Amino acid sequence: MKSDTSPMSRALLTLELVQGSPGITAERLAGKLGVSERAARRYVGILREAGIPIESVRGPYGGYRVGRGLRLPPLMFGTAEALGLVMAVLDGHHDAGDSADPVGSALGKIVRALPESVAAQVEAVRKTTAPAPDRAAARPDPETTIALVQACSNRRRIRLGYRSEAGSEWDMEVDPWAVVVRHGRWYLLCRSHRADARRAYRIDRVRGVEVLDETFSPPADLDPVAVLEQHLAVGWEYDTEVVIDAPLDAVARCLPRTLGVLEPLDAGTTRLTGSTSNPIWYAEQLVPIPAPYRIAGCRELREAARMLGRRLLAAAGSLPL
Repeated sequence: MKSDTSPMSRALLTLELVQGSPGITAERLAGKLGVSERAARRYVGILREAGIPIESVRGPYGGYRVGRGLRLPPLMFGTAEALGLVMAVLDGHHDAGDSADPVGSALGKIVRALPESVAAQVEAVRKTTAPAPDRAAARPDPETTIALVQACSNRRRIRLGYRSEAGSEWDMEVDPWAVVVRHGRWYLLCRSHRADARRAYRIDRVRGVEVLDETFSPPADLDPVAVLEQHLAVGWEYDTEVVIDAPLDAVARCLPRTLGVLEPLDAGTTRLTGSTSNPIWYAEQLVPIPAPYRIAGCRELREAARMLGRRLLAAAGSLPL
């Protein structure tokens, strides 16, 4: 796709360069823009005519810089950037064409602020693309999410109102460590003072957030994604244990961390321990393991594996294994 090289586009790029490198010379501007010094000065003139205070200082240490009182244009997206943003919104399965939806409304404002040539292409993608609904996704209230993100950033303890999947409700005080998005669901990773333990709560089930005066320090070297996935692998109805005849590195590459904890038994054997409330699903996740394995200690998972094996054999018909 051909890039937009109009004078206004060049002028906006000039503004971006001056902002990013205060004191930049006409020579350096010209080099960055790929034009002559005379053309670079012309783009500076366009900005000044638009009321943007571009100051120039003479001498060996002089150059262009943005003066006080600058009010930037609302957006400075190129076509690829704007299309990428729209695609990201659609990929999140939002209804990008619904002006009543906060995401659709925000996207509409972005499109209206873009140059006409860019906006036409963006609007075409927006109107003609139909995202498939993600039934597993659970998007939380934006204001609740912002409050939690700010509490994490400011390291402030919060009082959380929560409703469980079964409908039970309670309040608790937690130290919010991080907000993590996983497969269309938003989680708050935290330390619960009520349980005196690490917890992960679905943000779409949070009923209220009250920021408290107390502060906290999160665990050193916290990896929120890894901790969340480990947390989601424990505490379910059926405890699982699988022994795999392969080294740890080979197994770790083909299994999601949400299945449980991997540990080496010896140089060529690995043990997976976790839990699940859905043995059939768990058995299906074990299929990609490129090595022999055996299920220990969970009758329900063994039966699920047998059922899955019979289905696969039936699908193969009389073909030899």
